[in-house]
Parts: sequence; structure tokens; C-alpha cells
Amino acid sequence: MSKTEVMKCLQCGICCKLFVINLNEEEYNSKRYKTVFQEFSHFDWEEAELIGANLLMQKEDGKTCIYLENTKCSIHLSRPKACQAFFCESKEEWCQDMVRIINKEKETNFILT
Repeated sequence: MSKTEVMKCLQCGICCKLFVINLNEEEYNSKRYKTVFQEFSHFDWEEAELIGANLLMQKEDGKTCIYLENTKCSIHLSRPKACQAFFCESKEEWCQDMVRIINKEKETNFILT
């Protein structure tokens, strides 16, 4: 991405339905986010990362981020770093697999953004 190209989240909510977010150590330890094993918050970072206790909680459907309301992120301004780093229109190499999955979802469900 060039320095003049500014990526902006389109807030379509597709990535929030397709990907599970790993919190980093600082985010996990802050206790600001609901995690899959919220009741076991006594895990230290190494244990949490090993067993997946640092994953953002999903809604009852098991595939939608707990913070997604309609198609908008309810914590958009304070979302985890992983969410801040990803954009569905990104040209960054590390994003390309996720971009392909999102584009396929858009095509399959005729979602326009």
C-alpha cells in the first residue's frame, strides 16, 4: 500500500462473520474484550494463547463476532489490532487469502458494498 493510499473499513460486516480474532497479549490482559473462555480469565497469556482463550467471543451461531451489530462493529474505534490491520480491499500479501474468501462470500450471496 502506498503512503498516499488510505485504507478504510467499509463496515460491511463480512469479515466479522468469517474470521475469528486472536487478541494479542496486551489486549487479552486488558480484559476489555469478551473472550471465548471469559469465565476462565485467570489464565496467563501463554496458557490463554495455547488453548485459544485469547479468541474473541462469538455469538450463539458460533460464527459471528460478539461485537457485530447488524453489519457494524459496535467497538469499531477500539477494535483489536488484528481488526484494525485488515481491510477487505487490501493489496497486502498477508491479507490476500482472506480477501479471496470475502470476495467469494460477496459473489455467492450477491452482497454489494
